[in-house]
Parts: sequence; structure tokens; C-alpha cells
Amino acid sequence: MATVESLVAQIQGLSSSAGDLSLLLTHLKQADEFLHNESTRLLPFLEQLDPTLHSLGYLYILEACTSWPVTNEQARRLVLILSRFLTSCVADQIRLAPEKFISVCKSFKDQVLMLEAPIRGVLPLLEAVKKLRSSEHLTTLHPDFLQLCLLAKCYKTGLSILEDDIFEVDQPRDFYLYCYYGGMICIGQKRFQKALELLQNVVTAPMSSINAIAVEAFKKYVLVSLIYNGQQFSTSLPKYTSSAAQRNLKTICQPYIELANTYSIGKISELESYIQTNREKFDSDNNLGLVKQVVSSMYKRNIQRLTQTYLTLSLQDIANTVQLSSPKEAEMHVLQMIQDGEIYATINQRDGMVRFLEDPEQYKTCEMIEHIDSSIQRIMTLSKKLTAMDELISCDPSYLAKVGRERQRFDFDDFDPVPQKFNI
Repeated sequence: MATVESLVAQIQGLSSSAGDLSLLLTHLKQADEFLHNESTRLLPFLEQLDPTLHSLGYLYILEACTSWPVTNEQARRLVLILSRFLTSCVADQIRLAPEKFISVCKSFKDQVLMLEAPIRGVLPLLEAVKKLRSSEHLTTLHPDFLQLCLLAKCYKTGLSILEDDIFEVDQPRDFYLYCYYGGMICIGQKRFQKALELLQNVVTAPMSSINAIAVEAFKKYVLVSLIYNGQQFSTSLPKYTSSAAQRNLKTICQPYIELANTYSIGKISELESYIQTNREKFDSDNNLGLVKQVVSSMYKRNIQRLTQTYLTLSLQDIANTVQLSSPKEAEMHVLQMIQDGEIYATINQRDGMVRFLEDPEQYKTCEMIEHIDSSIQRIMTLSKKLTAMDELISCDPSYLAKVGRERQRFDFDDFDPVPQKFNI
């Protein structure tokens, strides 16, 4: 009969080569039930193992230790052990048991949340994501990592994985949460264009029925659209949006649609009045901060329109036209817009005059050329990916069977043939 001592000896002796690891994995699978039964006395045995050299065996023992509810005192001890393991384990070994590794990472996330210390989980979970993922693949750990970044307000750390292109998704829920949390992180960093892209991914993703994540994403999608696009925002969703989303989102999120309609009128007083009336609703949705930024964006839009008409204008005239309370407030808005690159202008402090300038970018610097070239290369890579995916889907038996069933509804002899190529 197996004992913990003999199993630890096997882990120490079979962790050096690929062949040994394969044999060790077989032993560990056979001993899995035994480890769970002995989970309460396993922690001291971890001191005999090195998480770098014996990652696979260490993982199995840790998973057994964390498979049961723990107290706060136990969580404090386990968080230290788990942090050390996640940062020092070897990717090649833990990938032999990905389900166990995911279970350990999720237990780790739950324990740092129990201790109300999400920041302690950010870097270890980032390392875990890097070790588990293959290129362009969304793991179930991605949304957990982004959730910790949000709670810890480590937005820049969260951005580090949002820059990666994702082409493979296992579970729809992981994709919804990844895009939703990612959108919120981008909002925290004022990267509204990227936030809009991620939130739109949630809203337009395939779904047979509406879900809470899509509803919350749509609320933020409307607000971010108003901040970033202003009156150009359209309440119509793209054609490829699922029928469930098309039917339900606008009805469920009616206050946000009405906010967008009020914004389109272009009057600050009406917008502020509507927000005040529905303040409790926006506050309960935790969106009041974004709503206030919507109001600020209207002031910015109105100032931007002035740059298309005037070359110089006094701060007093800007305040009067844009309905700001004082020239000082107008100056603060103009300075912020100059800093953010939203307008190009100078302010004469002596006479309070603002001079609007042309965009100084000539699009011929080395940096701009490199930026354009990298964008072209990325688009070319994306095009190749789409072509390969299209070819893969066109050969998929499930797709061909569905297309075959669809075609039976129609008699194509009733239609004129469409030429496949036109000669010019």
C-alpha cells in the first residue's frame, strides 16, 4: 500500500527526464484519491520537495491540500506556499496536469480574496498565465488574473496580457469575463478605444440567451462610446450580433439608451438633468463615475467644435459658449485637452486668449513610419490567420452537415446562376 513517504521518494527520483516524468504522472494519477484522503497531513511533506525541480509532484500534493475549504489562518500559510510555487514551477512539468494547475490557481485566487489582499495574487497569477498558455490561446486563468488586477487597481499589469492577440477560446464564459474585465482595466487607464473594442466583443459574441455579463458590458459599452465617439455613437448593434442580444439588451438597459439619446441633443443642461433624475440607478450599477465622464466629454466635444470655427477665442467666450461656470474652469478643460492631445492650442495668460493650432504631426517621422509598418504587418498576419480559419471551417464536418441541412430548404433551380468571376 502506498504511503506519503514512498510517494515523495518517487517524486524526488522521477523528476529529471521526460521519460521519468511520464512514469511519475502515472503513479500520481493512481495515488490521487489517496492524496485527497490524506490532505490534512500533506503540507509538511512539501518541505522535502523543491517546487522548481519537482513541479509535477509538488502540484499534485498542493492540489490535494487546497481541495477542501480552509480557514483564514490556513489561508495565510497556504498563500505563501502557493505564491512561491506559481512563481518558481517549471512550465513543461505543470502542463502535464493542466486541470490540477488550474484548480490550484483558482484556490489561490479565492484565498487572497478571502484575506482581502488581491494585490498579493497579481504577480503569481501573471506567472501562472504565462506558464500555462500557449500562444494566442485564452486560458481559464486569464479572467481570474484580470479580476485581481481590477480589485488591486493594478491596471498597468493587467494591460500586459491584453496586448496579446487571442484566436483560441475554450469556454465562452472565460471569453466574456476576459473582455469585460479587460474593458474595465482599459477604462481605468483611459484607453477608451481598446475598452470599446473589448466591451463590443462581449456584446456581439454568439449567445443563445442573454447573460448578466453581456448586460453589464452593454451598459459600459454605451457610456464608453459616448465618451470616445460623442454624438457619432449609434444605438444600433452590428448585424452579426446574436438575436438574443438584439432583442433584449436595449430593453434591459433602457436608462442608458435614453442617456445616449439625451446626449445626442447636445445640451448640457438637459443631460445633467437626466443624470440627476437617474443618479440612483447609475450609482447602483457602479457606473456613476463613467456617467460623470460622459458629461465631461460633452464639454470637450463643444470645445473641439470651436476649434473648427475660430483661430483665437477668449476663455470667457469659451465658458459662455460651452456653458461652463467660469473662465478658470474653461482654462482647466482646455489645458487637460491639450495634455491629452485632443486639441492643439496655446493660452496667453496675460489677456486670457486661446489660440487654436493645426495638428503638428506630419506623418513622416521615423517613429510614425515604424508605427504604420508594424500596423500593416499585423494586418497581414491577421489576414493569413482568417484565411486559414476559413479553410479549416469550410472542411469541418459539423459545418458541412449544417450547410447541407440549410440547403435542403431551397430549390436553387428557382434562382438565376450568379457568375463567380467578372471579366473587365
